[in-house]
Amino acid sequence: MEETGAVFRKELVSKLLHLHFKDKKTKVSGDALQLMAELLKIFVVEAAIRSVRQAQAEDLDHVDVEQLEKVLPQLLLDF
Repeated sequence: MEETGAVFRKELVSKLLHLHFKDKKTKVSGDALQLMAELLKIFVVEAAIRSVRQAQAEDLDHVDVEQLEKVLPQLLLDF
């Protein structure tokens, strides 16, 4: 499979996960890291799409953090 666009590095995903583990000895498999990276990518893309739609609904030419803040509660509920 050929990747297009930005991807999350496994090292970054691993560090993010380990920040929230209570047991520091917890290990994460390569497959789990790859799956988490894909989930993060989907989440970020969906947030961007929803923010663009929100900006369009407000007749704006660009997306600002305000549009992201408006769509974020529903996005978090959907995930």
